[in-house]
Amino acid sequence: MQVTEEGAKPNGKRSKLKRPIIDCDIHHYTGFDVLKPYLPRAYRELIHTYGKAMPGGMHFNGGVGGRMVDSLPPDGGPAGGNLEYMREHHLDPNNIHYGILTGESLGVQGTINFDYAAACCSAYNDYTIDHWLAKDSRLKGSIMIPKQDPIQAAKEIDRVGGRSDMVQVLVQNGAFFPYGNRYYYPIYEACVRHHLPFTIHVSGEGSGMNAQPTGAGHVTHYAEARAARPQVMMAHVASFIFEGVFERFPTLKVVLQEAGVFWIVPYLWRLDQDWKSLRVQTPWVQKKPSEYFRENFRVTTQPIEETPNLEVFKHMMDSLHAKETMMYCSDYPHWDYDSPLLALPRMEEELAHRVYYQNAADLYNLPPYQPEEKEERV
Repeated sequence: MQVTEEGAKPNGKRSKLKRPIIDCDIHHYTGFDVLKPYLPRAYRELIHTYGKAMPGGMHFNGGVGGRMVDSLPPDGGPAGGNLEYMREHHLDPNNIHYGILTGESLGVQGTINFDYAAACCSAYNDYTIDHWLAKDSRLKGSIMIPKQDPIQAAKEIDRVGGRSDMVQVLVQNGAFFPYGNRYYYPIYEACVRHHLPFTIHVSGEGSGMNAQPTGAGHVTHYAEARAARPQVMMAHVASFIFEGVFERFPTLKVVLQEAGVFWIVPYLWRLDQDWKSLRVQTPWVQKKPSEYFRENFRVTTQPIEETPNLEVFKHMMDSLHAKETMMYCSDYPHWDYDSPLLALPRMEEELAHRVYYQNAADLYNLPPYQPEEKEERV
């Protein structure tokens, strides 16, 4: 499934990729040490006295603290915390024309203290604008929201959603209700007002006030937790469709991030089958679920499943309508980072350009890329 590094030089160093790339998932560091100055004084003092009071992870992670060893800046500091090193280590050599920042603060969306969550989300957004978006025009931001309080979440979207460098609304996979529930409508109204996609990133399943990570309860090991993520994402997909969200908000786009990819194909077969059998119960659902998916959903590549052979890969890509729905992401600097050189097998040129660049450019309203000469294939 993997290809050799075509950009590799004999000395082991890699030249800059020629293919332009939009990376839809870059985790810049957003720990409380950098966010605290952006919080109201009352919360800064509470954190100093009692700690950050956030839901924590329950499983051992991979890599070094969940990060690649070589993503740690050589002069110290956390992975993803040094913009200059990120440029040198990821953005420049991989020809990242645009990178969508997704931070490290999704745990805030699992706390029951709604006002504290709202303050932390505003701090995250302001820090990201000041210290990242203002310093590199390639970087675009995700609006962190207190999704557990849709009214305050909508206010935060309205506060910063008019900025051209904020390109999506970001929530964790773990949730109190499936995301098609009308409880979340104020968020989708704000997304539509500002022409912003709603992105669901894995994390938070079974954490804090969020529902359990599986229908059978909690799991023991990290491998089980990773395997459970698509289950939660499946619930959100069905909820969006059968609750009629896309009939009410037909222009809303939903991004499924970091929960795998190819499970979607047979799942849509199942949803289409059940819709045909039970459509009398949901008469507002006017199209087959697979049609809603093709029009209203997008999915990112990391971590894409490795297929037994190239023919199966091609079949799955065709069934997913990947030329319209799939977008590349690296998950930098996490331990399971997907290099654009190694993440996917060779694809025909038009499909590769759509996956690595144009689908994201269309979704996030970024400039199309017009090559002056034939690009090197990845």
